[in-house]
Amino acid sequence: MKKYKIETIVGIFVVLGLICVGYMTVKLGNVSLFGDSTYRLVARFNSVSGMRTGNEVNMFGIQVGKISKITIDQETQRAVVELKIRKDINIYDDAIASIKTEGLLGDSYLSIDPGGAGELLDDGDVIIETQSPVDIIELISKYAFGDVKK
Repeated sequence: MKKYKIETIVGIFVVLGLICVGYMTVKLGNVSLFGDSTYRLVARFNSVSGMRTGNEVNMFGIQVGKISKITIDQETQRAVVELKIRKDINIYDDAIASIKTEGLLGDSYLSIDPGGAGELLDDGDVIIETQSPVDIIELISKYAFGDVKK
């Protein structure tokens, strides 16, 4: 009888351990089990240098989403960035999406000015106004070699 008691206790600990591993996998992997709590927006840029899938989308300095996909539109020759935004965040059709850098040589992120004078953007809508990133290396080289105009 004592043998079965020890095996039962070990079995309970194994099951609890597997539940903990499963929970951490879902939480750390950003996996949604019971429906998606985000909606998709699209923004088109002339350049997305420094951007990667998984980078943050910020509004007022607060993370409100992530970049889910970066592709090229062959017809317009522009970069297409797909964003996953939290459903509780309202973004309007006069919003401006711009690519920024954390610090001088930091990681890139997408910053959104949400607008407010137009209509709300729905799942799959496009942010029309975009600003490509400033090329810091080009600016430094212009300054260093005297090509800066006053």
